[in-house]
Amino acid sequence: MSTFAINRRQLLQTGGIGGLAVALSAMSPGAAEAARPLNTWAPQITDLGPAVVQFSLMSSLLVGDTVYIGSRNLNPVRVIGYHLPTGTITSRTDLGSGYSIQALAADSTGRYLYAGVLRDGIDGKPNLYRWDLRTPNVPAVGVGETGDRDIRALSVSPDGKVYAAGGGETTKAPSLWEYDPATNTVTNWGTPDPGATIAQAVAATADTVYFGTGSTLGGGNGSSPARLFAFDRTTKTSTNILPADVATGVSVTSLSVLNGQLGVGVKGPGKSVLINLADHSKFTIIAKTGVMFRQLGNDVFFVKEPGVWSYNMVSKKITQILTEDVGAMWGLDVYGNKALTVSSYDVIEVDPVAKTAVKHDLTQAGAPGGPQLCMGLAAGAGDVYVGGTGTIARHQLASNQVSYLRATGEAKDAVVVGGILFTGQYNSRGIYSYDPSTGQLPYQVAALPAGQNRPLDVCWDAVNGLVIAGAQNDTGGGGCFAAYNPVTTQVITKVNPIDALQMVRAVATKDGVAYLGGDNIYATGPRSTVVAWDPLANQELWRLDPGQPQGIAAMAIHGKFLYGMSRKAAGLFVIDLDTRQVVHRGDLSSVCTDFGALQVSRGIVYGVSDTTVFRIDPITFAASVVVADINGGWYSGPHITADEDGLLYTLQGPNLVRIDDLSLEGKLKKYKKDKKPSKEK
Repeated sequence: MSTFAINRRQLLQTGGIGGLAVALSAMSPGAAEAARPLNTWAPQITDLGPAVVQFSLMSSLLVGDTVYIGSRNLNPVRVIGYHLPTGTITSRTDLGSGYSIQALAADSTGRYLYAGVLRDGIDGKPNLYRWDLRTPNVPAVGVGETGDRDIRALSVSPDGKVYAAGGGETTKAPSLWEYDPATNTVTNWGTPDPGATIAQAVAATADTVYFGTGSTLGGGNGSSPARLFAFDRTTKTSTNILPADVATGVSVTSLSVLNGQLGVGVKGPGKSVLINLADHSKFTIIAKTGVMFRQLGNDVFFVKEPGVWSYNMVSKKITQILTEDVGAMWGLDVYGNKALTVSSYDVIEVDPVAKTAVKHDLTQAGAPGGPQLCMGLAAGAGDVYVGGTGTIARHQLASNQVSYLRATGEAKDAVVVGGILFTGQYNSRGIYSYDPSTGQLPYQVAALPAGQNRPLDVCWDAVNGLVIAGAQNDTGGGGCFAAYNPVTTQVITKVNPIDALQMVRAVATKDGVAYLGGDNIYATGPRSTVVAWDPLANQELWRLDPGQPQGIAAMAIHGKFLYGMSRKAAGLFVIDLDTRQVVHRGDLSSVCTDFGALQVSRGIVYGVSDTTVFRIDPITFAASVVVADINGGWYSGPHITADEDGLLYTLQGPNLVRIDDLSLEGKLKKYKKDKKPSKEK
């Protein structure tokens, strides 16, 4: 089961398809006998080692002959230098805060490299760092902290001042920030759009700072659309200069100062813009969404996954110069007469004329990896799969071997069906599949509707032979239901099956009916609706609002009961599916703080939060602790899964662990004792 949240702090502190239905019939939780109240026995915990180890990245910038690359979801966060002439990693510096580096910028001399980090919260530590590239062996130093949680973009003006954009808190609009190295001070230039929820782009010239804002899921429902503010560096006053042609966009995602023009990326309208720096009323529309604009002669290069593109300013022609799907790209530069980009795995030199590419593998070059914050989790057929960024770790339990499967994006949740893995793949990658018997890497088998970019939960419907998935729309809110048939390869989808605000955060299934759990993060409207859905007819059967104060984090079904775990420690609810009534509400605040996951194993519903593995008594519905202080190193919320033997798997810190809950042994002993005939009878 999967949820969308973060639990990074704990990791920082701890350092043949045809037979699927038959093969999985034993996985039905309804097959277990009704359990009796449990005795307390100590669980057996086996450490299986780091769940995912790799070098993952989130930014890059070319300075001279070296590409500097910022890490993602690693502790400590780090910047490495890949030297293009030698093809090796020649430098590294670690930063003292944050979990990922999304923003890099260099001053005009090429001496100083600035890095901005993403953080869990405003913690009093620097989120802006400076590295003197003349002395790369000397660590980067923290030079300031903005008043926003995150730095998502940086730009250095010709006179050396640094400008930062970010935000990160949905209740607080982002500001434009300036760092002056001469005085070592950070200044707030103001919040030009109080309705914005994120600022993803900034660019500075000698006289103007350009600041791009917009909204994400955390805003939605009335928050501001994309806007581009031009700040006069003398007066610090601003004007929105975004052309009406793209004003329907949801966010300005990229800004690049080119030769007399500003390259502007906008999410939503399917267009990009080149704005004249001398006269903002003059602009050129590029009929394709793009980010990270760079110029070589009359050609403007930009990234639009899954490729790199070129716009010729004379012919107005758009050409794809990198045609291979290399996955997410985290930087674009011009190196000689080539375009240079960095994917999740490689530094890639692109010949824009020949349309050929040369890839330089970062791991082979010596990129320093480490345990990574993890995403989805699934177990079965002797394997445990853990989702990372751009990869899925396959833990083969019998041989104790770990292999890494390149998979574009992130496996947010997963299920193993007859030995075949199915994942819900972010960003906008739909459902992926991996069959270990073929040796083929994971690949897309089903797409989700446009905008439904973030799968949240995946389960298996053994009655209908369907992979069921729930998703959310990061930008506009709401979500979708999806059912993929591995035999026919057909997919059924429905956008906003609950309502326009609630995402489908949780899915569960019983007797061929899918149950969808809603989560509404906005101030008004139902927030925790459960919808019974016919996956074949693709229509609602019935719905029930359990009246929870927060949205649903996870669901599981055992017997006739649907168990629901609410977000923000708002408690447990239990629905009798026969009577369609809520039969229990309970407090879970002693074992969870927000997001979590539920899993049925050996006739018991287990849960995991950011801190604790717990079980729910099938008679009283009371929660009891199985493993305290589990503190899993999750990025997309805690996960727990079980194999065919009922063994549980989750994370403890950065490591994958197996849990054998021996309380079940006590339960069985008590059950046998109670069932033994007496002599009197």
